[in-house]
Amino acid sequence: MDNAGLYMNARLSPISLTYYGYCLINGPYNVSLHFAEITFTGNESYSSLGRRAFNIYIQGQLVWEDFNIEIEAGGVGKPVIKNFNATVTNSTLEIRFYWAGKGTYNIPTIGVYGPLISAISAVHPGIRSPPESTSIAAGTVVGIVAAIIFVVFLILVILWWRGCLGRQDEIAQDLKGLALQIGSFTLRQIKAATNNFDAANKIGEGGFGSVYKGLLSDGTAIAVKQLSSKSKQGNREFVTEIGMISALQHRHLVKLYGCCVEGKQLLLVYEYMENNSLARALFGPEEFQLKLDWSTRHKICMGIARGLAFLHEESRLKIVHRDIKATNVLLDKDLNPKISDFGLAKLDEEDNTHISTKIAGTYGYMAPEYAMHGYLTDKADIYSFGVVALEVVSGRSNSSSRKKEECFYLLDWAHFLNERGNLIDIVDRRLVSHFDKEEVLTVIKVALMCTNTTPALRPPMSSVVSMLEGKVAVPVLDSDGALPSEEKIEAMRKYFKGNEDHSIGENIIKSMSTDGPCTGTSSTASAEDLYPILLDTDLR
Repeated sequence: MDNAGLYMNARLSPISLTYYGYCLINGPYNVSLHFAEITFTGNESYSSLGRRAFNIYIQGQLVWEDFNIEIEAGGVGKPVIKNFNATVTNSTLEIRFYWAGKGTYNIPTIGVYGPLISAISAVHPGIRSPPESTSIAAGTVVGIVAAIIFVVFLILVILWWRGCLGRQDEIAQDLKGLALQIGSFTLRQIKAATNNFDAANKIGEGGFGSVYKGLLSDGTAIAVKQLSSKSKQGNREFVTEIGMISALQHRHLVKLYGCCVEGKQLLLVYEYMENNSLARALFGPEEFQLKLDWSTRHKICMGIARGLAFLHEESRLKIVHRDIKATNVLLDKDLNPKISDFGLAKLDEEDNTHISTKIAGTYGYMAPEYAMHGYLTDKADIYSFGVVALEVVSGRSNSSSRKKEECFYLLDWAHFLNERGNLIDIVDRRLVSHFDKEEVLTVIKVALMCTNTTPALRPPMSSVVSMLEGKVAVPVLDSDGALPSEEKIEAMRKYFKGNEDHSIGENIIKSMSTDGPCTGTSSTASAEDLYPILLDTDLR
């Protein structure tokens, strides 16, 4: 094998690999791509079942779709070279390898089966190697190269120190690759849709920048997120998350239409949700609250459950959302719920019992095993769903605190009422008696099952859907934890049965800031960023 050393190792990525050649002479180039499949085996064992397929782009043009190294080389461990012609017009050559979701991703084992490349060469046919007799001494060459490297490094350090090399440019390069999958908008289109980012169309302001309502030329309403260069989230993590949600399509997940990367503008385009968030509808400022009858509330619980069942069990990529809460559930014009904010989402690898990760989310919704130990499974989302379901039934936030008073938890009140056999007392008094008692009790009991302190006793979301649909009976509930003191019971009774208003400013506990142990809702697609909640207290 010629140049066998080239194929001993390779660069591998789960989604995308991009290489740039800068300061090149404009003109034609002969590009040679060297591959060898070194991950799979060539025998007939289980480890030979893996399949790798990815697309190859040169100068932004698709030159090979679903490239399979093993097939092209005639087996694993064998080198194969593919030659292409490219034209450089702006002194830059771009070569991108992109995984388009084909091939395997957990056979023979959970791993990275995206693009793989061993070596790349690009040669201008007009450049010839100088004769040996005129070659420069090796020592001189080394000195010149070292001097050039030092000068370039010094320039880069100065530019970085002055802020000229920001992470925004890095994000832009990666988003260009994602545009191949999620669709691309021009800046002119976005300006036309938002009336040149008119302040009258501004519907939100978050840690990642401003959000504007827009209308495309075909009449489609959109929410445009204008990314801020001050974002604290790493661009690699950001791009991975956007790539993740772009691969998810479900009627109960907010849809990402695409992005715009042009000049200094980094824009994300989402579908517009006419009725804002579930939190604002239930316990926002009174002028923004919606009159949700019981059938609508039941539909909302069903929709959230189906969306989570898709993420956990039905999607090709098994996802743990990590931040399910009422502010991250948006309502469309027909009050259908859609889960948003995948900025904290994690892939749930089936072979791993759990993921040990930095704690991120919102207190009051986090499962205890995750909040205390960083132990993350899909059971954490199930716990959060249970909390949200109780909020939908009661019309109150799970955690409510006011000055000079202790913090009361809706979940504690629900457990107390369950022990007393008075679960129906938790129902939102705004419903009066206009609700199906059996349906209400089913939702409450399912919510209590989902919030069991033991993760293994929480039902999977597919079972939750079946119970809410009435296809499966809800098991008898056991006591879950010690009862609160009589003093606390009396305080909770006065609070939850009193005449307090339903202002989210008083009823929602503050989410942890990004500087604390929890990162809160610090994701790119945050519902709080997409729509104005108009809180009396800071939720970010």
